[in-house]
Amino acid sequence: MIALIQRVDEARVYIDENLRDGIGKGLLVFLGIASGDEFRDADYLLEKITNLRIFEDEQGKMNRSVADISGELLVVSQFTLLADCRKGRRPSFGRAEQPERAKKLYEYFLENAKRSLRRVGSGEFQAMMKIHLVNDGPVTISINSRDKTGENS
Repeated sequence: MIALIQRVDEARVYIDENLRDGIGKGLLVFLGIASGDEFRDADYLLEKITNLRIFEDEQGKMNRSVADISGELLVVSQFTLLADCRKGRRPSFGRAEQPERAKKLYEYFLENAKRSLRRVGSGEFQAMMKIHLVNDGPVTISINSRDKTGENS
């Protein structure tokens, strides 16, 4: 499971020009679910994301987490994070989990995030979405749940 995390002052997700959800200061998380990912991958990423110290403290150092600042989370499913661009010019998405199983893992991640933070918004699984954001920094970080065990895909 891969999370691309952006520190934001605000972020909104639109579907068919209609506002689906939005957040203020916090993290925009693009979540890609790989074939073979399990609930423990979601648990690992959520723990990392909510406790990652990437917000500035009073001295201007990245020393506070989204939980520390009572920040918000906007989670958007993004299977394209699993793109394999090594051959040819068209990305292959064979490493992405099948939609039915990926949706279960995405929903599991969201449910647990809502237990951890005061505000969690989301996109819609498999929908075409437009994301509007004000990046803070910019700070963009990628975390792969498989990195913890060295089983990079």
